[in-house]
Amino acid sequence: MLIGELSRRTGVSTRLLRYYETQGLLEAGRGPNGYRHYADDSVVTVRQIRALLRAGLTTEVIRIALPCARGERPDFDWCAELWDILNGELTAMDERIEGLQRSRGALADFLTRP
Repeated sequence: MLIGELSRRTGVSTRLLRYYETQGLLEAGRGPNGYRHYADDSVVTVRQIRALLRAGLTTEVIRIALPCARGERPDFDWCAELWDILNGELTAMDERIEGLQRSRGALADFLTRP
């Protein structure tokens, strides 16, 4: 399918689809006219990418996770090191949340002072 069709089927802009391709997340062949051609399973891949982005993962981590992803949700075949990588991402996210909570507390403290 062409990029416009993939965009319509996934609700993702053509600009983002090209970005996913440059990040190594999505593969496209090229026709003789230079147009991008995507396989039918690219719809699932784009939905996986979107789900993993919503989970707060970077494109770098998603590139590692995609080969292990199955289905649109996605579920995972726990490839070597993927569990450790995702667990590390969760730990880092928890640390960022704790830091934001401390910052929020400090800011709220300023607002409660006369």
